[in-house]
Amino acid sequence: MSSSVPHASRARAPRRRPPLVCAVVALLLGLATACGGSAKAGGGSGPGSVIRLSDPGNAGVLAYAKREKILEKRLEAAGARVQWGGSYASFTATIDAVRSRSVNVLEGAISPAVGYLANGRDLRIFAAADRVTDKAAPYEDGLVVKADSPVRSVRDLVGKRVAVNKAGRGEYLLLLALKEAGIPASQVQRVHLNPAQGASAFATGKVDAWWAIVDAYPEVVAKGARVLLHGRDLPDRDLTIFAARTEVLQANPRAVQVFLDVVRELTEQEKRDPRKFQNVFLDKGPTALSGARLDDAIAKARYQSVPRAVTDADGGHVTAVAGLFQQQGVLPNAIRPEDVLFKLGPAR
Repeated sequence: MSSSVPHASRARAPRRRPPLVCAVVALLLGLATACGGSAKAGGGSGPGSVIRLSDPGNAGVLAYAKREKILEKRLEAAGARVQWGGSYASFTATIDAVRSRSVNVLEGAISPAVGYLANGRDLRIFAAADRVTDKAAPYEDGLVVKADSPVRSVRDLVGKRVAVNKAGRGEYLLLLALKEAGIPASQVQRVHLNPAQGASAFATGKVDAWWAIVDAYPEVVAKGARVLLHGRDLPDRDLTIFAARTEVLQANPRAVQVFLDVVRELTEQEKRDPRKFQNVFLDKGPTALSGARLDDAIAKARYQSVPRAVTDADGGHVTAVAGLFQQQGVLPNAIRPEDVLFKLGPAR
């Protein structure tokens, strides 16, 4: 048949690439196919191709990044994209989303991270930021009681019910406070509740005290709660951290590094000009801050620490936090730093 085709027609016929060439080109270019069709960079669905984050709300560096589409632009060069998910009150409240892989990168603290790792090894801490110790900085957590409560000190908690987030920062700080006061943890009933549940139980008097964290702390104080103690009053070894599912870190560490670079850069900007990182999407409504609450958020932003890639030195913090949990029966076994930390290397 080919001998009957005119020479000019044969010259115009498209050249077909051998299958082996197609496979090599596809591998090098990272496309779905090299012999037809197209694919956007970072448009895949495999491990590391999508950074899945919870919704950042109306304030902070990730809210700003979402509005400006900064991660969308920067991750493309690393063969990845970002996907924004649901809203969660804390690290521990996000755990189910992490297990289902609808969130694969999240912010929190060492305490809930080691609590999660007690039941699995699919999460690693890749970045950390030191806790703020400056006395001029606003507080970010506190052990609170009702204004008319007879409880005046940690010692008065014996026989009382205290709400904490299970195997999280609230439970860690309460156990640390009891240890410092020389009170056996068994003499205080810990009621395991997430921040939203804790707020309800505290408001309705179902618990005698509550270690409020994250956004729940300023909210309950604004409603008149009395503070017994802050985490800053204790020998706290916890750190603010970013963690990711292990398969994401292994499949595309470059994408995770890009994410950390963006967070670092925006955090430095927020420290210099914190107001533009507040009320990012809405300046009215339930998520918008004003008055004293806005002033407090701006002050916190000025004093915050800039996150960095973890180092071997952070292993001491992991050992201290996990060790306290193990001593008090929160964790069944010891947690080794090498099972928790993932070192990306120095920031670029």
